[in-house]
Amino acid sequence: MIGCLISFYKNRRRLLDWYTDMLSASPSQTILISRLGARRTIVTANPRNVEYILKTNFTNFPKGKPFTDILGDFLGNGIFNVDGDMWYHQRKLVMHQFNATSLRAYVEKVLKDEVEKKLLPTMESAAVEGRPVDLQELLRRFAFDLVCRVSLGYNSCCLEYDCLDARQPILEAFDTASDICARRGAAPLAAVWKIKRFMDYGSEKRLREAIGKIHLFVDGIVREKKRKIMSCCEKGEERWDEMDLASKMVRDGMDDEFVRDTMISLIMAGRDTTSAAMTWLFYLLSCHPHVGNEMARELTAIQCGDTSIFERLKELRWLKACICESMRLFPPVAWDSKHATANDELPDGTKVRAGDRVTYFPYGMGRMKSLWGEDRFEFKPERWVSEVERGKVKALKNYGPYKFSVFQAGPRACPGKEMAFVQMKYVVASIMERFMIRPVIPDQPVFVPLLTAHMARGFKVLVSRR
Repeated sequence: MIGCLISFYKNRRRLLDWYTDMLSASPSQTILISRLGARRTIVTANPRNVEYILKTNFTNFPKGKPFTDILGDFLGNGIFNVDGDMWYHQRKLVMHQFNATSLRAYVEKVLKDEVEKKLLPTMESAAVEGRPVDLQELLRRFAFDLVCRVSLGYNSCCLEYDCLDARQPILEAFDTASDICARRGAAPLAAVWKIKRFMDYGSEKRLREAIGKIHLFVDGIVREKKRKIMSCCEKGEERWDEMDLASKMVRDGMDDEFVRDTMISLIMAGRDTTSAAMTWLFYLLSCHPHVGNEMARELTAIQCGDTSIFERLKELRWLKACICESMRLFPPVAWDSKHATANDELPDGTKVRAGDRVTYFPYGMGRMKSLWGEDRFEFKPERWVSEVERGKVKALKNYGPYKFSVFQAGPRACPGKEMAFVQMKYVVASIMERFMIRPVIPDQPVFVPLLTAHMARGFKVLVSRR
């Protein structure tokens, strides 16, 4: 009757590795978790099942009301928290914006600006002063500044060396909302947080206050954009130079609440995922200096030429292999759940009941011997390389989105995947060209999976010039 409640409680501080151990022991790499008072949960690390859930029978596995309830107060009706026709409509609109050449050019301009005027000077100051800096916090603030400019056209100025330890109210509000929503999802019983929300008590009161600050922040920016656009129209001025996503959506006549919810969703998706991936990559590079040396050689080889730096990024195949290998071991989103609308059967024969939570598990998939071999726990970027010519990586392997599922797959595949790779490659290349990173404490950091994963207690490093 109590299912695996006792085991769950004993392993509550190592759930990821507990699930991974059980999945490794399962012939099908699929397990059923049953706990007293909790929804039946199927967890899988089987690529055939992942493809079935995310693509083949996509319509039977929406995010579902249990998931949208958890994030609804925070993300509203944003693209990452809706299903059905509303999701399809939003996806179409967002993909149209993401595929626009003008947006890609704007992202590259803003990225270059943020790196050269904020990130690199901040790291230079750390190198000159010789004092430790939390690289995770630095990259998180950089990513927040970047995504605020791309989505809202707003300079949040969170990344300033002399105030890295200072409180940033809007950043703290996003952190609070994200953390409490993640704890909602991890609660043994949903009734607990729902009662606290009804009573406006404790963490739920803090969540309401944080969301209020976020709404006030985004609503104010959206209203100001609408006012400026209306003023331009009244004056007969058709030109509108602002290229951020919110400006485009307001100009296209989209509803204020829809714009706000979409912007909050995009900020959440963009601020922590890339910064988490880069933080873990720098940690792994510090443990494997030969990999970083190979990266430095690749960077040196592409310095010549008249093409733009963003064109030359395509040639950084070893760097991309390193990023992929880092995300295989430490995915920014450790797991993702759907909820079955009808009885079903997965390709491995697992029976699914209507209402079951069905979870695919990128963290565990990266640790399956059946998928990655005996050396699955090792950081080996060469596993991604398919062709080398004269010591230069010419081509990478494509393992497919159902084996390497960190960007989701199928209809819900991440719309910003390519932009994320551009950002990560540009940032890592810019840092590696100029600086050496050395952890203050050489111990293995602790991987903490909330809405997006992070290192417990940050990643303190010493920065020095090359």
